[in-house]
Amino acid sequence: MSEVSTMKFVPTLPPEELARANFYGLLARLLYAPPDATLLRTLAASDEVEAEDEEEGFAQAWQAMARAAAKADPEAVREEYDSVFVGAGKAPVSLYTCAYTIKVSNEAPLVQLRADLAGLGLARKPGAHEPEDHIAALCDVMRHLVAEQKRELPEQRRFFEDWIWPAVRPLCDAIEKYPATDFYKHVSRVLFRLCTVEHKAFEML
Repeated sequence: MSEVSTMKFVPTLPPEELARANFYGLLARLLYAPPDATLLRTLAASDEVEAEDEEEGFAQAWQAMARAAAKADPEAVREEYDSVFVGAGKAPVSLYTCAYTIKVSNEAPLVQLRADLAGLGLARKPGAHEPEDHIAALCDVMRHLVAEQKRELPEQRRFFEDWIWPAVRPLCDAIEKYPATDFYKHVSRVLFRLCTVEHKAFEML
């Protein structure tokens, strides 16, 4: 009789954790580069988000973004992204979180962020040009901690509270107030509402 190998069960994520990871992943994609026509159509056709009372603001922001995606022209959204977040020279609105958490130019936060990422077994991909404090990169780290590494909530909380939460309000306020933002106003509202829900949930740990 041949030897029977031990069955190994692959842990799966609970639905709410999978949803968290997907939201972070989507925001990372939208904030890293403008959406193409396919992604806009996907957003427009997305299901409504079921939410409890404390998550109602997020659900409303999500539906507003879906409606905006349904009406958006991909070329106009690309031009919006480039003019607001890239610009000629200094971008009108920075997507780098250190711009909102330090008063003067200082690389010390980036040094600490890189050390924290290394402690989590993460680093910037070879060939990547964006510094690690880009909000898209930080959202992708959260997706990775939730879905790939399946880190315990206290570890997720530590990274979120150190590197995302302090910057998210001023960043989203800057996007909201800049007159040339249209579609990305909705993206910033989804980001802020998601982070608010996350912050309140982490406070309960």
